[in-house]
Amino acid sequence: MTFSSILIEVDGPVGILTLNKADRHNAFDEALIAEITAGLKQLEADPAVRVVVLSAAGKSFCAGADLNWMKRAAGYTPEQNLADAGNLATLLSTLNHLTKPTVARVQGPAYGGGVGLVAACDIAVATYDALFALTEVKLGLIPAVISPYVIEALGERQCRRYFLTAERFSATDAYRLGLLHEIVPDEEQLDEAVGEIVDKLLKNSPAAQAASKALIRAVAKRPIDAPLVADTARRITEMRASPEGREGIAAFLEKRKPNWVTD
Repeated sequence: MTFSSILIEVDGPVGILTLNKADRHNAFDEALIAEITAGLKQLEADPAVRVVVLSAAGKSFCAGADLNWMKRAAGYTPEQNLADAGNLATLLSTLNHLTKPTVARVQGPAYGGGVGLVAACDIAVATYDALFALTEVKLGLIPAVISPYVIEALGERQCRRYFLTAERFSATDAYRLGLLHEIVPDEEQLDEAVGEIVDKLLKNSPAAQAASKALIRAVAKRPIDAPLVADTARRITEMRASPEGREGIAAFLEKRKPNWVTD
């Protein structure tokens, strides 16, 4: 598939999806949303890709909604508006449910839906000068489709502040609040930090990573009751009997690298 708003690069086991509308600060419109969704599905389907890095060209990571897109949306019918919102919701759900580990490489500001992209990734690293804001209420709107991911990342209490004030917060604050896992001084060190994380991810079982992501979704915020306990026991039983489970244990006992480690 040919893309005009994103770049897709596959470097060995690493798939890199880059938002490539720097002149528009990588702001969302119909085309960018559709292409990111398609690009993610393409990388998910590629058996050679084990880790997905989400990055952006230019000074901004993602400035939220594109002004021209918002102007067009103002004239939509209710049905068209619902379909349009559904496309962004599908993008975020696709990113959130990717079976492969995802890493957000945040080199600049992320506003509105851009915060949603960061929150929907498994791991997020940013430069010190990256800024964040949930600005929807300034426009009389709400951060609806990004809210499940942002609330999960920041917590309900912090969202009560940042959803309502629309104030900007720094990378340091984003790290403190839990949106970011790591912050670094500049883009050179950003690439180094992302590379180190990717190297760590590639040392682990792809099947176990996918199962771990599913486990988190299944267990989070559920009461610790008999059905949950039984479900967790079933999951580890299945992994022990899986090909990668058997390979991992055998490699450990034989003091060798498992077959998913290629270096």
